[in-house]
Amino acid sequence: MANSYYLKIQTYLLELGFDVQHQDPANNLLVVSKPELGIDHLVLGCGEPLLILEQYLLDLPVPNGAIYQRLLQKNRDIIHGAFVLDESGRKVIFRDTLQLEHLDRPELEAVFNSLALLLSEFSDELIAFSKSGYEDA
Repeated sequence: MANSYYLKIQTYLLELGFDVQHQDPANNLLVVSKPELGIDHLVLGCGEPLLILEQYLLDLPVPNGAIYQRLLQKNRDIIHGAFVLDESGRKVIFRDTLQLEHLDRPELEAVFNSLALLLSEFSDELIAFSKSGYEDA
């Protein structure tokens, strides 16, 4: 059964014009996209007390210390969220965690805007990472 936070987040997403691609109220999960922001298959988990947002970005062909360093450096510039790696160290994911209790629509929208800005400013480098075309400068 969906919790009240799930329904609130779902409402915010619809108000913000997101395409809800998958809903799992029993597990309080949503998957959404908004192509004009570069957001594709963003997963939102509404598990009290936190909202966890994750978007898979790319696979790294091989582990690469220079890429890991660059991602950590870029994390400093990100307003909301951060780059993270999965357990394999090869999947790069954008992740943010928010407190559900006081979450409002502008705060959630700020996360989406931060992700959209990150994707627009850093897309060329991300593409290079995925092709192992990144050289340590």
